[in-house]
Amino acid sequence: MSFTDRLVLWLHVGFVIFTIGPVTVAIMSTPRYVRTGNLIVTRYLYRVTRIFAVLSLGVLIMGLILAQLKKDFSHPWLTASMTLFVVALVLLVLIIRDQHRAIAALELAAAAESGSAVVPADAPGSAGTADPEAADGDSPVEQPDSPAAQAAGPHVATVERGRIATMGGVVSLIWLVILVLMVWNG
Repeated sequence: MSFTDRLVLWLHVGFVIFTIGPVTVAIMSTPRYVRTGNLIVTRYLYRVTRIFAVLSLGVLIMGLILAQLKKDFSHPWLTASMTLFVVALVLLVLIIRDQHRAIAALELAAAAESGSAVVPADAPGSAGTADPEAADGDSPVEQPDSPAAQAAGPHVATVERGRIATMGGVVSLIWLVILVLMVWNG
């Protein structure tokens, strides 16, 4: 193995350690902070997920360079690993979207709780309609200080929280399968 091969291999492993680990921790921690309604930490985890998801492309790039240097593209395990990594990246995009939606729902719930803002009828999670003619006082839009809005505290963004947890688990499993393929055949 030449110096260039070793350097690219070390860069590949370095990208794996310093990008895949943090993005996995951020994804797996997000549902807990969405459930508790901690908007500050949820925003931070969203930012960490975005940054490290983009940086994790370095894993794929260094892997492609290493495969080119070693002329290993003909091995089926390498093709399977690259395909699984692309699937994991697509799932990361969906996770980032759900994190963003959860933050929007938490912001909406915080605004409704403080009573400082009126909940728009077409906002995500609202029970109303966007029809301006329905705003005659009999509209099903819940007011911020209604008992239903106050009871919704721990139930904010439950769908997003579940999807983040599920897709995060699938992404972690994909990365473990890739790790096994790399160690077993590499």
